[in-house]
Amino acid sequence: MKLSDQQFEFAKDISLLEQWMIKHGYKFTYGEAWRTDTMQKLYYDMGLSKIEERGPHGDRLARDYNIWVDGQWIGLLIKTDKDYFRIKKILQPIGDYWESLNPLNRWGGNWRGFGRSKKRGDIPHFERMKE
Repeated sequence: MKLSDQQFEFAKDISLLEQWMIKHGYKFTYGEAWRTDTMQKLYYDMGLSKIEERGPHGDRLARDYNIWVDGQWIGLLIKTDKDYFRIKKILQPIGDYWESLNPLNRWGGNWRGFGRSKKRGDIPHFERMKE
């Protein structure tokens, strides 16, 4: 499948995800979608990504969201691993729905070892693996 076709399928699933989040009362805004190769390398060098070269953001197969819980942006709520796992539990239905749409869809909240923590995933991240 051509990359543009994969991007289109990803975009359709993203649309379904956003409709689902709205229907279920989640507040969100857009975070990072497309990422340059230079920015990807910078994130890798800073320990914020395990991918050194072009990743799913560079292929336009990933989107990050700013998500709110109890009226607060999760970026401000997660300070410890305990905070992370509390928020992950609240947002797990979003990740489950995303992954149910297509076997190539992956939610970063189900990962481990993201960024500087060996225990945490990447809750705001939703991607589609390339075929």
